[in-house]
Amino acid sequence: MALLQIAEPGQSTAPHQHRLAVGIDLGTTHSLVATVRDGLPTVLADADGTRLLPSVVRYHADGAISVGAAARAALADDPANTIASVKRLMGRGLRDVAIRPSYRLLDAPGMVQIATAGGVKSPVEVSAHILRSLRQRAEAALGGELVGAVITVPAYFDEAQRQATKDAARLAGIEVLRLLAEPTAAALAYGLDQAAEGVYAVYDLGGGTFDISVLRLTGGVFEVLAVNGDAALGGDDFDHVLADWMAARALLDAPTSCQRQTLLGLARAAKEALSERAEVAVIHSLPGGQVLDLTLSRSQFEALTADLVARTLPPVRRALRDSGVTVDEVTGVVLVGGATRMPAIRAAVGQFFGRPPLTDLDPDAVVAIGAALQADALAGNRSDDWLLLDVIPLSLGIETLGGLTEKIVPRNSTLPVARAQDFTTFKDGQTAIAIQVLQGERERADQCRALARFELRGIPPMPAGLARVRVTFQVDADGLLRVAALEQTSGVAAEVSVKPAYGLDEPTIAAMLADARAHLLDDADERRLRELTVESERIMLATASALEADGERLLNAVERGAILSAMDALRTALGEGRIEPIRVAMDGLDAVTAEFAARRMDVAVHTALTGQHLAALP
Repeated sequence: MALLQIAEPGQSTAPHQHRLAVGIDLGTTHSLVATVRDGLPTVLADADGTRLLPSVVRYHADGAISVGAAARAALADDPANTIASVKRLMGRGLRDVAIRPSYRLLDAPGMVQIATAGGVKSPVEVSAHILRSLRQRAEAALGGELVGAVITVPAYFDEAQRQATKDAARLAGIEVLRLLAEPTAAALAYGLDQAAEGVYAVYDLGGGTFDISVLRLTGGVFEVLAVNGDAALGGDDFDHVLADWMAARALLDAPTSCQRQTLLGLARAAKEALSERAEVAVIHSLPGGQVLDLTLSRSQFEALTADLVARTLPPVRRALRDSGVTVDEVTGVVLVGGATRMPAIRAAVGQFFGRPPLTDLDPDAVVAIGAALQADALAGNRSDDWLLLDVIPLSLGIETLGGLTEKIVPRNSTLPVARAQDFTTFKDGQTAIAIQVLQGERERADQCRALARFELRGIPPMPAGLARVRVTFQVDADGLLRVAALEQTSGVAAEVSVKPAYGLDEPTIAAMLADARAHLLDDADERRLRELTVESERIMLATASALEADGERLLNAVERGAILSAMDALRTALGEGRIEPIRVAMDGLDAVTAEFAARRMDVAVHTALTGQHLAALP
């Protein structure tokens, strides 16, 4: 009996056709690519058997480009044209860059640019070279073209940084199946490998960023409860502290770029050695003739970097608080990132959580493995019954009248998410609304980050408050945002895909959250004051309009004078800017206009009924 093969239109009917998809960990210091072979995830190596690709690119004057180990070897000799730690520049403006690298940065609209011997390059272009090298490695190892990749990003990457990562992948010829938060990828790898369930904290200290995520793993559902972190903190910062110490020991007050890069390389090697040994000797001839000859103990290194280790703990506390989880409820702590190999980090994590962290999986490879598992599923090679539920790190909303922030999507909402809220017009005959999209936790719009602005035009002219404008926020699984506005009576609509000029860095996000907590009561009072101000202005506008229309025929001079005096009192209270006097003045205006409003209503009803037979009324 013949067997019939059935496929979707456009798909091959070849049996068990395996689609080539990979997971990519695009890291600050190193990058990796992994795939699933015969049902098992594996990290792909280059022709020399090396799995880690240094995230370094060198531009030559003749147009040649070096990527990886060859580029890293030139850091000391050609620091101006050798680009390392470019991930810290993705989606960032010059004012957002905390550490000035050895290469020259140029301020430019949108994103910082890099001056090299090969021309001016953007962080997106540099990252694309790294991604292209990983793609070529994967296609050589797998023997065919990739259908796509899941690329990991820090949990706190915002829309601009995520979009920059997608743009880099497109330049590298890679179809992005999904952007996946690094801690989520690590939890996915650990959870599927160990068949784990419960609440897990993922402590991710990489070369340039620190992320902490709290997840619940239940029945194949990976739900991110909260995220926090610090993008100005990573293994690179430990290297800089140690390099400064070495420079002081070598009596170098102002090291040249070449000397600095040499010191950083020595510091990195010493840091890695001290994870295995109690002491290390550093003997090296520096550019310029100085000789570095010293012995460094693990205890000395830990004393030098103790404040960096301590800086990781406040974000952990905030993530636990935001998730509503206590330390005792955490089933396990997963370590991610090469910097977590440092004994001081493992000791601090163990002491904080009251249990040793889980070290079953290679911290360098776990993120790429999780991404590979997700890529394999999205490519259609497996039909797993697990589900990833990631979250958004900061609230999203719009600016309303009075300069207030109306939050539509609260932070830590599960992705993908769609939320809508109705708004209305403030003035009679208003035919357009300007919509400012905001990100942040403060109540005032000028204290949040503006992401985009667009206008909804063509609203039918009608009395204030009658128009119904529905504003919808949609954030996809990659964390990319689309905002739409629809006037529901006329059907006029407008929308914007948010691609801000550059993104928020994690210190800015952390500062915004801390700022919001510190000013919680002040912000609440500020919001009440602004809402009262807007309502007062609306009432005075309506009262002035009513006086102009009916004041002469419905009020005597005394009554009209009382209303005008009450309006003046409200204006005075608004000028003082205090809640209680404004509320009292509003009540006073309401009291003196009550009879006027009743008379206007009587006139309106009388006019409407004039000439009508009661039986004809519905």
